Amino acid sequence: MNANAKPEPSSGGAGAAGGALKTAGRSGRSTELPEHLKAYKGVWVFVEHDRGHVHPVSWELMGEARKLADKLGVDVSGVLLGGPGDPLEAFAKEAYAYGADHAYVMRDPVLQGYRNEPFTKGMTDLVNQYQPEILLLGATTMGRDLAGSVATTLATGLTADCTELNIDGRALAATRPTFGGSLLCTIMTLAYRPQMATMRPRTAPMPRRDDSRTGDIITMGLGMIETDIVTKLLEFIPDTSRNTVNLTYADIIVTAGKGMKNADNCRLVWELARVLGAEVGATRAVTQAGWLEAERQVGQTGKTVRPKLYIAAGVSGAIQHRVGMEASDIIVAINTDPNAPIFDFAHHGIVGNAMQVLPVLTQAFRTHLDKRIRRAA
Repeated sequence: MNANAKPEPSSGGAGAAGGALKTAGRSGRSTELPEHLKAYKGVWVFVEHDRGHVHPVSWELMGEARKLADKLGVDVSGVLLGGPGDPLEAFAKEAYAYGADHAYVMRDPVLQGYRNEPFTKGMTDLVNQYQPEILLLGATTMGRDLAGSVATTLATGLTADCTELNIDGRALAATRPTFGGSLLCTIMTLAYRPQMATMRPRTAPMPRRDDSRTGDIITMGLGMIETDIVTKLLEFIPDTSRNTVNLTYADIIVTAGKGMKNADNCRLVWELARVLGAEVGATRAVTQAGWLEAERQVGQTGKTVRPKLYIAAGVSGAIQHRVGMEASDIIVAINTDPNAPIFDFAHHGIVGNAMQVLPVLTQAFRTHLDKRIRRAA
């Protein structure tokens, strides 16, 4: 399915095209890239960082950017915005190791700590000056906030929460779930630049790091003063009561589905997770029923995960759940229904009652791990 990512802007907008444009049927939307936008070249990744650490999704996107750029025959660049206290040059070296050829660095006191207004101006100034054809951001709290305002300011298209990125001709083909996750839709921004997309953490694999790679740094000033900015960053107060669920980067996950029947039976999932040192996940139906907290939901409206081992207990495998976990290295499914959709993509399947299978699995893993510990001793 191909579509324009946004309606055509007014003639005064930044993305307005000069000259006669071909239109797509009765929509009246542009489907031909204007000549002045054909000069846009290169794939950019916004490198998200906070308190001295880069979010891993930035490096995952760098790997995807490298694949796209190689198909287009262009370079990959990392974009770093920050204040005097941020190690942006060190982050740039990491960006090279993960696939970048260049780094655009903007350092300014008003960029110390994320705020939408100065970061939007910084990003849009860089785009207007250096003209990338593709701009990728992580679908994090920061990335989603920034991507929407940058796309609006530049009057271009934005495809959010993508599960796959590819190249069709010279256009970015961005695929994302739609209609509540029941369908996958591929969206192309044909007549505007840059083409923008966000992708969830763990949707793409972490690229191999190559510390021998190097690149150049292009610096640019912001030219914005504190009094120009409405919001003020007064203090950072960590949330000491924050739930410590770390599903996104867990190596092993045991997930409870509606087939667990009730909240009490979910203890069987917890017992297996404790033996394996795993995190506990849940389907949307389980969190909506209140059996497990919302932070544990895996799927289109929850977390996207990529563990080494994913055990799905009583999970049917609807598309909404599948898009959040199908990239797992090994998927083991337990379901009483031999025709459950999850068996179509699971690596190993057990047709049976999860309430009977889970205790047996737990004991088998416990015995196996105990033997390994004794041998090691």
